[in-house]
Amino acid sequence: MERIASFTVNHDVLVPGLYLSRRDGSVTTFDLRFKKPNTGDLLTNAEMHSVEHTIATALRNSPQKDAVIYFGPMGCQTGFYFLFDSARLTDDQAIALLQQVFAQGAAWDGPMPGKSSRECGNYVNLDVTLAQQCCAFYAEVIRDWTVEQLAYPE
Repeated sequence: MERIASFTVNHDVLVPGLYLSRRDGSVTTFDLRFKKPNTGDLLTNAEMHSVEHTIATALRNSPQKDAVIYFGPMGCQTGFYFLFDSARLTDDQAIALLQQVFAQGAAWDGPMPGKSSRECGNYVNLDVTLAQQCCAFYAEVIRDWTVEQLAYPE
């Protein structure tokens, strides 16, 4: 059986950052790595869920919303995937968009998006403060990120 692309990444040298995971036609997948794998230092369920709600809402309300395909957590609890239409958004523009929405998430001062039983099947573990803290951390990690830095470390 063929190994999937994410299993070919050397997780022993992977550090928090923003990486180009794959291109499938016009769909580009970015790997938003928050935590170093294999350390036991994973995002908690509440952190992942809170960031997911905050950033997905910011992305889908941005001027580039029509280029957004998906934003969601990795099963390994070390980060998120962002899928976008590269016919509508270049890698440079996608990086700038992520820098913008994570800065926005760090400064989020409204109610947690989707925090009700009607809107979310697990709304009880959503927390604005956790989202702000995680977004502030990641906004700093990618603050000066460039296209040249999208390659995974060897």
